[in-house]
Amino acid sequence: MSALSPLWISEAEVVVLMDLGEAIDALEAGLRLQADGAAANMSKTHVSWDGGNTLHAIGAAFEGANIIGTKSWAHTHGGATPLLLLWDAESGALLAIVEAFAMGQMRTGAMSGVATRWMSARDADCFALFGTGKQSLAQLAAAAAVRSLRTVRIWGRDKAKRSSFVERAKELGYDFAIETPDSLEQAADGASILTLATRAREPFLTASMVARGAHINAIGAITPEREEFTQDILTRSQLTAADDPIAARKLSREFGRFYADDDARWTDVQAISALVAGGLPRPADTDLSVFKAMGMGVSDLALGIDIYRRARARNLGRQFDQPRRSAARLGKTLGGKR
Repeated sequence: MSALSPLWISEAEVVVLMDLGEAIDALEAGLRLQADGAAANMSKTHVSWDGGNTLHAIGAAFEGANIIGTKSWAHTHGGATPLLLLWDAESGALLAIVEAFAMGQMRTGAMSGVATRWMSARDADCFALFGTGKQSLAQLAAAAAVRSLRTVRIWGRDKAKRSSFVERAKELGYDFAIETPDSLEQAADGASILTLATRAREPFLTASMVARGAHINAIGAITPEREEFTQDILTRSQLTAADDPIAARKLSREFGRFYADDDARWTDVQAISALVAGGLPRPADTDLSVFKAMGMGVSDLALGIDIYRRARARNLGRQFDQPRRSAARLGKTLGGKR
């Protein structure tokens, strides 16, 4: 096959090609391109069925890299198989299909890492994590990558899962103390960074639980039937951002209820790309900051393009034939036969 044959890049190869620290760097670079107008986001769309199963699609165009792409996945009760597709922006030729579960974990963790770097206090060292699901370990690792954490608190309703998560957290190799409070209130008390990574349908975190000066990453409620925090959180927030404010307006119940259809109020929700490009630290007198992660194409493409380039450079990925067109059967016959 030619060097232009598309690549199928497996989960195992993704893990070899990129770690979380590199994902944070790649994401910040992509966000700066977005802020400069060199990367354009395709807002998220989704459909739900059968009591909470969801089909998602996101995408982006990186004009400078000459690559466009989209990621799609079905989040079902039985699991998910996310795939990222990359195309040449000029010819439309397929460049790669990337198995994107590990990449998605790194992207989601990296996005919270970026938000924590630019939105939390620089001396923030007490981290409270709510949720022990598939995304949670990457969330902890990302916070530890950008802040010198002294204390980590883990809260989850299932004590067995919580204990298992603590053992995995120890394997990250960081020198922080791990606590497992018995209540939400104890977990949140005095924490300077709080990350919400649950599938809650009713809000559980209130403003009265959160210390002055704290930062919140809300990453779990990405469809309208889910909600993790009460409205008074946003009332207190003096620095509010989202990866994709358009998607937050469309799909976040928390933000949608608070800002409603008031265009002027929605201008308070900044794009994280603008914060990164601006390079300004969090104001010292900020009472509370909130970051809402919805998932967006720019962030997936930022990682995916880097992974694709690394795979080419290291001769990884399985090559396969470029898809070829065949004439559609538009009538009753094909080649003169029924």
